Amino acid sequence: MILLNFSHPLTLEQKKEIEQQVGQALSVLIERAAQFDLARPFAEQAVELVDSVGLTPAEWQQSGLVVNLPSLNFGAAAVLAELHGRCGYFPPVVRLRPVAGSLPPRYEVAEIVNLQGIRDAARRRR
Repeated sequence: MILLNFSHPLTLEQKKEIEQQVGQALSVLIERAAQFDLARPFAEQAVELVDSVGLTPAEWQQSGLVVNLPSLNFGAAAVLAELHGRCGYFPPVVRLRPVAGSLPPRYEVAEIVNLQGIRDAARRRR
């Protein structure tokens, strides 16, 4: 599995939890911190960010991908659209949540969201 991390660095515990929830070992971790410029179009920034990953067209379509999206909602939406165009499907995404009562604040993996499954189910409700 290839994990694309467009957010804060993941801890060892978070990476292990992602592996456990996905049921596959992490073979490649690609980290690209996303910092969107609010004065520039997000579509072109999403292309630049996803281009920086360096996967080939075949790798986009054939590799098992899991994505930790950028925190900024508009940026995440643009990145998802770009990824869907390259992969041909919505990749699963990591959802983190704060650990209750932790000081300093810590985050744990809440779930791996199957976006393609959500999309496919929604198509049946049209």
